[in-house]
Amino acid sequence: MSRYRFRNSFAQSIKSFFRHGAMSFASVAVLMACLTVLGAFGLLVENINTNIDTLGDLNKIVVFCDTSLTDEQIEELEIQVRKLNNVEEDNFVRITKQQAMEEERAKYPQFKALFDEMEERGDNPYPDCFEITYENNEAVSTLKYQLEHMDGVSKVKCRDDLASKIDRLKSGVTFIFGAFLVILFIVSLFVIINTIKLAVFARIKEISIMRYVGATKAFIAIPFIFEGILIGVISSGIAYFVEWYVYSYATKSIVSNYSLITVVPFSSINGTLFISFLIVGVFAGIVGSVISLGKYLKA
Repeated sequence: MSRYRFRNSFAQSIKSFFRHGAMSFASVAVLMACLTVLGAFGLLVENINTNIDTLGDLNKIVVFCDTSLTDEQIEELEIQVRKLNNVEEDNFVRITKQQAMEEERAKYPQFKALFDEMEERGDNPYPDCFEITYENNEAVSTLKYQLEHMDGVSKVKCRDDLASKIDRLKSGVTFIFGAFLVILFIVSLFVIINTIKLAVFARIKEISIMRYVGATKAFIAIPFIFEGILIGVISSGIAYFVEWYVYSYATKSIVSNYSLITVVPFSSINGTLFISFLIVGVFAGIVGSVISLGKYLKA
């Protein structure tokens, strides 16, 4: 396509967009609404998965050392534990008996006098322990067995059953909501196509005249395709700002009323959301225009 033809087709699409303002507005409104619903659904799935991952942080193994071990023996035991498979090195935490006692003191302030008395006597019943985050839930039973049979380990606390349940929950949520997202996208595309079809139908005479004077199918179709792209871009921009405003308002409300719920910051997903809106909007605009024009361009 020559530069002149490109400019001419683009100019015609802009003129047509404003000339048929009512249908153009209807197409933008429908596509914007569909994108907003799709975006809201996608953000809901992202937040659900994030909160399930937060629950997954409970999937830790706590290894209690024998109280008879010296500091040197505990350090040697730590080295051995770190070498085991399925242990996340970055999330390995050693909690000394003094730290454990301080945590309990902070947890039960009503027994402060008792803790002070134990500290004065040098009587600390809490053992040193290691808090381990594992990488693979399927191999956690092997890791638990290895830890339980290591010299110097008095007890291993593990919720591997919880890890399996959380994994199954996350897979189920991802599958179900993913399927709904696909269905919603297909329905949205169907609505958009029919809306653009109405806009094309309103210009049957215009298309017929162009066909009568010998215009090629490509010459007729390209301005409509550009118009579909224009509708997609405008709808994407409006949908993005609507999503941003509504999500920001919802985030403030959730954070102030439900402190236990983790909300994904909009700043961390705004780029992905905008690009997704733009791709879906432009794709829907082009597909809608091509399908809608099909029957009217037949000889």
